[in-house]
Parts: sequence; C-alpha cells; structure tokens
Amino acid sequence: MSDDRFPGWHGTTILAVRRGGRVVVAGDGQVSVGQTVMKGTARKVRRLSPGGHDVVVGFAGSTADAFTLLDRLEKKLEASPGQLQRACVELAKDWRTDKYLRNLEAMLIVTDGAQLFVVTGAGDVLEPEHDVAAIGSGGNFALAAARGLMDTDRDAESVARAAMAIAADICVYTNGNLTVETIEA
Repeated sequence: MSDDRFPGWHGTTILAVRRGGRVVVAGDGQVSVGQTVMKGTARKVRRLSPGGHDVVVGFAGSTADAFTLLDRLEKKLEASPGQLQRACVELAKDWRTDKYLRNLEAMLIVTDGAQLFVVTGAGDVLEPEHDVAAIGSGGNFALAAARGLMDTDRDAESVARAAMAIAADICVYTNGNLTVETIEA
C-alpha cells in the first residue's frame, strides 16, 4: 500500500515474546526516510504506569502518531485501571471512528504481562497465537524466527534477542540496536 503523503519512510521491528510467566518486548532503533538512516538509536518500546499498573507498549509507524496513541492509551488505562483489554478495545474504537485519529499511521503491541495485544487503526485488537507477536517492516522476519525459537529451551528474552538479530540481518530497515522491556505476568 502506497501513500503519497509520506516520504517513503520505513522502519521499525517490534517483537513480543511470552514465555515462563513474563513477556519481553523488543524494538530496534532504526528510523529510515527513503534510503537514508535518519537515526539508529530511537526508543520504540515504552513502559507506562497509569494508576500503578505497569504496561509495556511497542510501536511501529509514524512517531508523532504513535505518541498520540500512547497518550490516548494511557488515558484509557487510567479510566479502566487493570483492564488492559477494555482499554485497548476502547482505543481501537476511537482510532477507527474519530475523524482525527483515523488518519494516524501506526500500530501498537501492548502487554501487561498477562495479556498481549496487537492494536491497529483498522479497529483490530488481536491476541496473537503461539505467544509471539510482531509488527513493523521486519515484523514478519522476527515473528518467523521467534516462532522457530519457541521450540528451544531459551527464555523469553533470549528468544526475542535472537529473533531480532535475525530480523536485523534480513530487513534493511531494522538494526540491532535494541530496546528491551520485560514485564512479569
């Protein structure tokens, strides 16, 4: 899908792995515009703590749009403390129906350690199968690698780091400079 409003930006691989009572969310640091790497140390995985309930969020897409969505998600979580699914569904509904939000170009992976969701502007709140979720330009590479590594004895962080390394070797819009956040179930 091509959108002439955007100058050929690509980038971001976000991966979440749930294993052994914890969820690890890893994101690369590369931001590209066209064929140029604009930044290699972006932080695309954040920890939110609305109402004392920790939530980890990884985002892919336009940074300003993602920050707008993070602010909205935080407000939804404050309105429904400890109810991650409800907050994500409410965000997705607003995102799909609100005139301003519907134009935002981003995707989110959201977890509280017990639940794991992919939230999109199409109104989707998806719970991934196989305890692995990935988004972004290298998301399919990271997802395939992580699913293969889930058959090993590795812990969640080891699976995430190895899968992200594989994605960084394949996707030119993904680098190996990771931000990794872990949250317990």
